[in-house]
Amino acid sequence: MANSKRELFQKRRQRVRNKLRKMAGERPRLSVHRSSKNISVQLIDDVQGRTLAAASTLEKELGLKGKNNKEAAAKVGAEIAARAKAAGVEEVYFDRGGFLFHGKVKALADAAREGGLKF
Repeated sequence: MANSKRELFQKRRQRVRNKLRKMAGERPRLSVHRSSKNISVQLIDDVQGRTLAAASTLEKELGLKGKNNKEAAAKVGAEIAARAKAAGVEEVYFDRGGFLFHGKVKALADAAREGGLKF
């Protein structure tokens, strides 16, 4: 019997998360969430269990509310890179969740790399 889309997404998400746990050291995790209307990203320190920085298209100062395209993802990626540098973080693990590394997720990752983050 075929699995539902949601079940397949959860399997991909757990597979990615488990691989990151094996490699995880002192580096924080850059976690991405994409919905149909917005995109958000968090810089999470799993050792202490807290969020170091976050950026989203929902923030008023970015002026991207309700936009979910590659340009908006690139702006969010550049913003999280700047906030990560302000928090003193330069190296991260990229957690794409269950999303494919394509399109908006790739644009966000490329902008974060250009901003100075190392994956």
